[in-house]
Amino acid sequence: MRKSKASAMPPRGAVRFVLDGRVVALDEVDPTRTVLQYLREDLRRTGTKEGCAEGDCGACTVVVVQLEGDDLRFRAVNSCIQFLPTLDGKALFTVESLRGDDGALHAVQRALVDCHGSQCGFCTPGFVMSMFAFYESTDRPSRREINEALAGNLCRCTGYRPIVEAASRMYDYGARRIPREPVVEQLRSIRRDDTLTLESGRRRYFAPTRVDALAALREQYPDSRLLAGGTDIALWVTKQHRDLDTLIYIGNVRDLAEITVSDDAIDVGATASLTDAFAVVIDEYPELETLCRRFASPPIRNAATLAGNVANASPIGDSMPALIALDSKVVLRRGKRVRVLPLDSFYVAYQKTALEPGEFIERVSIPRRRGSPIVRSYKVSKRFDQDISAVCGGFRIDVVDGVVREARIAYGGVAAIPKRAFACERALAGKRWSEETVRAAMNALDRDYAPLTDMRASAGYRRDVTRNLLWRLFVETTRPDVAIDVFAIA
Repeated sequence: MRKSKASAMPPRGAVRFVLDGRVVALDEVDPTRTVLQYLREDLRRTGTKEGCAEGDCGACTVVVVQLEGDDLRFRAVNSCIQFLPTLDGKALFTVESLRGDDGALHAVQRALVDCHGSQCGFCTPGFVMSMFAFYESTDRPSRREINEALAGNLCRCTGYRPIVEAASRMYDYGARRIPREPVVEQLRSIRRDDTLTLESGRRRYFAPTRVDALAALREQYPDSRLLAGGTDIALWVTKQHRDLDTLIYIGNVRDLAEITVSDDAIDVGATASLTDAFAVVIDEYPELETLCRRFASPPIRNAATLAGNVANASPIGDSMPALIALDSKVVLRRGKRVRVLPLDSFYVAYQKTALEPGEFIERVSIPRRRGSPIVRSYKVSKRFDQDISAVCGGFRIDVVDGVVREARIAYGGVAAIPKRAFACERALAGKRWSEETVRAAMNALDRDYAPLTDMRASAGYRRDVTRNLLWRLFVETTRPDVAIDVFAIA
């Protein structure tokens, strides 16, 4: 490896991870080489397939294991959009890892064979790994839990019934679960306290473990790309073939993985996964469960972060309308300076934010529930699972004695940024929560947004949807006898 010319460089080191019971150390790694490329091209582990190269199909699914206290956490992730250096300090399982010492199939594999769950076979290894992570983490799941666990794996032969049956029957074959203690000891032995630094050609990669080190690196390299789950940035490499010169991986900064709940707020650290963040948010706001379930797939949610979705600044990011409606804030840091900004002031133009050079999101702060507000978020897309929104709306309406005391409404997909509907809010505030008021507020939405036409929807369709989602909210909260099927919205 070439020595970096930068001054005061953090200590160097190899990428170390556990694979099949042994520690692998790689000291020359291209920072943007994917785990999938490494498995197929370097190790010839061709069981892991490439289908879409963007985290949609699940054919490339592997399981990454991390220490969680004294135990292990098994998570299915898409290897096609995971950069290889992000495995540092973790354990990796592929479909080849499941073979017993005597050549016996794992319970997951046996169940798939017995239930005839493999058709053409291309997607099967990915299903095996999603099921393996589920097998290691649960006992006797429900059909709904199985469906959700497999939502990130597509079968082009349309044979989901036997696969779902296998996911239910795999627990009948006797426990051959991964012994925890040896893996825990191995992960402790490679646990890093310093900053991992890699260099490959013009590319540099830093992986700090402490937030102060992250802040210093971010100031030193203000034009660097911050990498967390990689579910968006990796597509710049796999789909757009962009060169990323300097990456700062924040996934090993332990302080930023914390989710704390105080009397006033839920504070979600910048590296907390969507899986973990959504669990806490749903506990506080159960009305948002459907939105969270429809956010990408389990492997994506296992890798992606809430802060990353916010920082992405996409006008069709599904979390932002609800977060803005709840009056969430972003806590920003540059060096030792910390400032707090309302999320609805964070977006300034298309994919442009108020972040200053050298600044990063330290955490997202979501207010706790106060009183009995009406809270909803609706996503409209062509598919129920794994689809990008045409329109996503977030609502928080405080109604006291039939009168709207406060309304916060935001939409994504209808403007260049996730944006509040100020005219609509004014049309509601101080008025009775009635059909007349809501219809006037629906008309006011035309002053808030001028939707565009693209491949997902026409401007007219988006205009109708923004209005009708507000009407749906009114119907749901005033006419409990009218059943609205959330699946019909997809």
